[in-house]
Amino acid sequence: MPHSFGYRARTRHLFARAFKTHGHLGITKYLTNFKIGDYVDVVGSGNVHKGMPHKYYHGKTGRIWNVSPRAVGVIVNKRVRTRIIPKRIYVRIEHVRKSACRDAFLKRVKDNDAIRRQAKIAGKKAPALKRLPVQPRKGEIISVRGPVQTVKPQRYTFIF
Repeated sequence: MPHSFGYRARTRHLFARAFKTHGHLGITKYLTNFKIGDYVDVVGSGNVHKGMPHKYYHGKTGRIWNVSPRAVGVIVNKRVRTRIIPKRIYVRIEHVRKSACRDAFLKRVKDNDAIRRQAKIAGKKAPALKRLPVQPRKGEIISVRGPVQTVKPQRYTFIF
């Protein structure tokens, strides 16, 4: 049963660095450009204590609303009982990374635009580009060589 209720209580494994990744962060982390509107993942890095987010926000995805010299402001949704509150938090850039949450969507938009452009050049109507759930398999007609044998279970008989 925990007896400490500090800001970083119960984060021994949450903020721990992985094997062979201790020490200073790479230069790439500091040279990444963040713009307003970018989606980022808030991931607390244990080797930089300044500007670390609260453990609740670790692993959450948010949108950048402000950029300052060493930190970014991120809007993250927080569920409090029955409502979702958009929280504005400041996090240093060591504790955020660009999110891949929109990559599939942006790729799909780009591909759909290319298909529409090619259809317009060919003078045809663009095909339906909406995603569909997995459809049922097609029906088949099966031919049988010999006579069809009906299989049914035996009737229950009391043994004792």
